[in-house]
Amino acid sequence: MLVTVRDNIISFIDFFHKPFAKWIKVQTFRYLACGGSNTVMDILLYFISYNFILMKQPVHVMGLTITPHIAAFIMSFSISFPTGFALAKYIVFQESTLRGRVQLFRYAVLVCTCIILNYVFLKLFVETFLWYPTPSKIVTTIIVAVYSYISQRNFTFKVKPVMAE
Repeated sequence: MLVTVRDNIISFIDFFHKPFAKWIKVQTFRYLACGGSNTVMDILLYFISYNFILMKQPVHVMGLTITPHIAAFIMSFSISFPTGFALAKYIVFQESTLRGRVQLFRYAVLVCTCIILNYVFLKLFVETFLWYPTPSKIVTTIIVAVYSYISQRNFTFKVKPVMAE
């Protein structure tokens, strides 16, 4: 029998879930593992983009100037978005009864909301509170991750109740 990448990821995560099984549901643990890994990757990509690719300099595109912390967010998000959707769909919320296109549409709506939240919080923390960009990104990520989990579980990948016949 051919073992898929998905099966290997699930087996790996579930192995570490066993000691916590009494306190945390497997779906929540998988979300924490997948979301946590994707978040760490996102923050690492943000840090590298901001400090080494952009060199803390603004980006000028078609007469528009994008601040380096927002440009770094765009760069890291362009990678973490598809990775996050794949992990959520195929690892965490695989029991969802919604069609894939509905999930994708709802995920896109959620992502748009998360982009706005990221933008607003980064602007607030960096430009108003004068925090450093990377800690600002970490705090922003925590706030947005909590919102995202609740939204994904109850909206994007929800399980429709089965109607009795």
